[in-house]
Amino acid sequence: MKVTLICVGKLKEKYLTQGVEEYMKRLGRYCNLEIVELADEKTPDNASAVMEEMIKKKEGERILKALKEDSYCIALAIEGFMLSSTDLAEKIDTLGVNGVSHISFIIGGSLGLSDEVLKRADYKLSFSKMTFPHQLMRMILVEQIYRSYRIISNQPYHK
Repeated sequence: MKVTLICVGKLKEKYLTQGVEEYMKRLGRYCNLEIVELADEKTPDNASAVMEEMIKKKEGERILKALKEDSYCIALAIEGFMLSSTDLAEKIDTLGVNGVSHISFIIGGSLGLSDEVLKRADYKLSFSKMTFPHQLMRMILVEQIYRSYRIISNQPYHK
């Protein structure tokens, strides 16, 4: 299975970079993981709602360009479905069994995802009703993907 993370913005903190690299290394035995980093737009202080929508639209255009047509798209969105780790593993496993060979997870920028990206998504996934920094979300996501593959393979992983 090919898994692509399409992320707006770069990781700036060394500890997050190291964490993501560790999980990428671990995931190498289960899937082909690729991370695509896209430029984020700078949001001025006190940006209007119109300006914020323009920023999300620009970032959304970059996301849609990076997204492969044959990829099953899972957008991380606060309004999405909340799954347990076991449910996420089941979702990934079921997609593979049903012939999906490429899954793309989308992490938007600090303002979230554009309507166009949300419309393109095959599934919307929420990790919480809380908002997380998009850089931290990347590490949480790769850890959960790793946990999913451990569950799928019936291998132990700390609870």
